[in-house]
Amino acid sequence: MDRINYYQAAPNAMKAMMAMEKAVAESVLPAPLRELVRIRASQINGCAYCVDYHTSDALKAGETVRRLMALSTWRETPFFNERERAALLWTETLTEVATRHAPAAIYQAVVAQFNAQEMAELTFVIAAINAWNRFGVGFAKQPE
Repeated sequence: MDRINYYQAAPNAMKAMMAMEKAVAESVLPAPLRELVRIRASQINGCAYCVDYHTSDALKAGETVRRLMALSTWRETPFFNERERAALLWTETLTEVATRHAPAAIYQAVVAQFNAQEMAELTFVIAAINAWNRFGVGFAKQPE
């Protein structure tokens, strides 16, 4: 069974999502970091479309294949700096918020790496990709 075209079915809501994407694109956070966050959340959520899409964007933004291949094992590799590790920790925590609950110790570890604006914008990036993942998975969107 074909699934609905959510862009057509809810155009006003999609305009709001696109406005959020525009704000995220204007973030002070560097593009490669935003793409790592998007890919990691999409891996956790099993969104093949978003993993594919953001891997391509990450490569265009200067990310390396080696780091992208190691992203799911970021804790075990030396390829990511402390700031990236903090962003990935926050990504995993908020993507799995139902089980992780964003404890104070994790928040403190992350906020030590980001100022207030960066922390808020990082959280918006995570929230946005998690929303997109729900559309990608829920409507079985496939890489092209």
